Amino acid sequence: MNFFTDTLDNDARFHTLDAVRDVAMLEPLTRAAVAAVIADAATQGIHLIVTETYRSKERQQQLFDTHASQLKAVGVHHYGLAADFAKVVNGQASWDGDWAFLGVLAKKHGLIWGGDWGTPDAPHSFRDKDHIQRCAIHDQTGLFAGTWYPADNYNPAL
Repeated sequence: MNFFTDTLDNDARFHTLDAVRDVAMLEPLTRAAVAAVIADAATQGIHLIVTETYRSKERQQQLFDTHASQLKAVGVHHYGLAADFAKVVNGQASWDGDWAFLGVLAKKHGLIWGGDWGTPDAPHSFRDKDHIQRCAIHDQTGLFAGTWYPADNYNPAL
């Protein structure tokens, strides 16, 4: 089974310009890891909410055109393998403060954190501190080309 071709490609939201927060649009292992990250954050007193899961090519272009994203081409969100978060502080969504906890939790649950893209010792020109994904940077070329999709035993940290 390929979650992208079997599920996402057939969803009515495939071309939406709206932000999709539906965790059902995450590939099942990614969905489980995201739920575990949220639960672990809660044990640390951090209330996380998902702000985006699936993202269409059209929405990515819109975000790029309005300078809300540095990426012109759609990324891992389009394949059901990424989620963005906000912290809930005093009842409001917030992206302020330290997000290093998300890197620790992402790694614990087999995900890549956008704060260091899975390579914490390497310099990065772009950091996405509220983002996690189940795809290593070096595997994205195949993902975007449609020649590869992660199997259940895939570990993006390797």
